[in-house]
Amino acid sequence: MKMMMLQPLWDLLRGHSSLLLSPLFPVLFSLGGYLTCCLPYLLLDLLALRWASLRRYKLQPQSSVSWASVWSCLSLTLYNHLVFLLPITLLHGYLSPAHLPAQAPPLPRLLAQVFVCLLLFDFQSFTWHLLHHRVPWLYRTFHKVHHSSSSTWALTTEATGAMETLSLGFFSGCTPVLLGLHPLSQLGFFLLNIWLSVEDHCGYDLPWATHRLFPLHLYGGAPHHDLHHLNSSCNYAPYFTHWDRLIGTLQTR
Repeated sequence: MKMMMLQPLWDLLRGHSSLLLSPLFPVLFSLGGYLTCCLPYLLLDLLALRWASLRRYKLQPQSSVSWASVWSCLSLTLYNHLVFLLPITLLHGYLSPAHLPAQAPPLPRLLAQVFVCLLLFDFQSFTWHLLHHRVPWLYRTFHKVHHSSSSTWALTTEATGAMETLSLGFFSGCTPVLLGLHPLSQLGFFLLNIWLSVEDHCGYDLPWATHRLFPLHLYGGAPHHDLHHLNSSCNYAPYFTHWDRLIGTLQTR
């Protein structure tokens, strides 16, 4: 039964193979998935302006989101996707066309593959992030854009310079390929990675947040990353806390 659980979903997706195999699909999926994940939190920002019962979940209650900052973040995200990611994606699609196997992966294999990719991306991003904070030239040249705001909210997730966008895109795109993941596992990882990254920057500590599902503070989540934007000498890993704990950069309050 576990072998067949994902087959109907995979058959449905393969019915749109012309879209999945299009060299434009990775950029459309990335941008569409990102904006879709941001939308609930942007709505929450609007509602929190009126309802104190929602505002109490904000990590920095004094902060607010302006339309100017929305446009600034959106325009930077669109610019990076269209000017940098799109040409690379088109070139990759031409040089290495995608293949859609007929068989879906078993559910346990998909879950294991997604989790392994998430652990590897967490380590890759942690190393990149730590290096850019420890080397002043790297920080000034590539990472400073992302720290233009000391408060986090959904659209600041991809408010990054071109090199940071390309680096993190390289990590998330190449890791599943190098591990030989099934295309459905790749889509699952991409979507989960986008959601967790947006949740990291949402600016809220919500009762159903991902970090509340893990015991012993094994997963940092939005409170963990918000502290990093307030104090850039701590909390460099995007998701899990073991790397920061290991090198002594973990801060919880």
